[in-house]
Amino acid sequence: MLDTAPAPRRALAVYAHPDDPEISAGGTLARWAADGSEVWVLVTTRGDKGTTEPGADLAELARVRVAETAAAVELLGLAGHRHLDHPDGDLPDDASLRAEICAVVRELRPDVVCCPDPTAVFFGDTYFNHRDHRLTGWATLDAVAPAAGNPYYFPEQLGAGLAVHHVGAVYLSGTLEPNCWVDVSDHLERKIEALFCHASQLVETGEWFRSFLRERAEAGGREVGVRYAEGFRRLTFAR
Repeated sequence: MLDTAPAPRRALAVYAHPDDPEISAGGTLARWAADGSEVWVLVTTRGDKGTTEPGADLAELARVRVAETAAAVELLGLAGHRHLDHPDGDLPDDASLRAEICAVVRELRPDVVCCPDPTAVFFGDTYFNHRDHRLTGWATLDAVAPAAGNPYYFPEQLGAGLAVHHVGAVYLSGTLEPNCWVDVSDHLERKIEALFCHASQLVETGEWFRSFLRERAEAGGREVGVRYAEGFRRLTFAR
C-alpha cells in the first residue's frame, strides 16, 4: 500500500549506527522534512567499531562519525541529531537503554518514530541482522509503547519535567513484512548524497553504489506504481 498519510508534525528516527538512518529511511526522512516535518535522528552507539584496520584510533573514529552524521542531517534538511554513546556491538539489553530512548521520545514528542524491525533476522543465506540493529529496534518499540505514554514507566523522568507522550505510529525499516511504501521519487538522490557523507564507511565510492541504491528503491517503487519507494512495516496506535 502506498503511504498517503500527511507528513508528521515531528518525527524521530532511532537507529544503531551513524549511517543507519540514511540507508534505512533516508528518502522518507528527507521527504518529511521537505514537507515541513521537524525530523530528529537518535543514534544509540558510537559506531566506534566501524573499521577493521589494525591499530585504528577508535575514539577518533567515533568523533568522525558524529561529524559525518551532522553533515548528513544537514544535507537531508533534518532538525538535528542525538547520540547515546554506547560502544558499538555492546548495547545493553536492559531497562537503561529503554529509559534513554523513552526520555528522548518524551522530550522531542514525535508523532511518528522510525526504527529497525527487530523481528527481521535472516536475510537469505548470506546475512543476518546485526545485534545492535535488533536491540535498538526492540528497545525503541518498548520505549514507545507502553513506556513513553505511561507515567509508571521511568517516573523519575516526569519528576525532571518530561511529560508522558503517545506516539501515533511506528515505521519499521529493514522489514521482511512491509505493509506500506513511501514515495521517495523526489528525494532519493538526496538520500544517496547523505550516505556519501559517511566517508569513513564507504568501500565503494563510484557509480556502482549509487546504481545499487537506485535499483533497490526502484524495486520498492514497483510495488506501488511509483519510480522510487522505501518500504516499511507501519504500526498505528489508537489512543
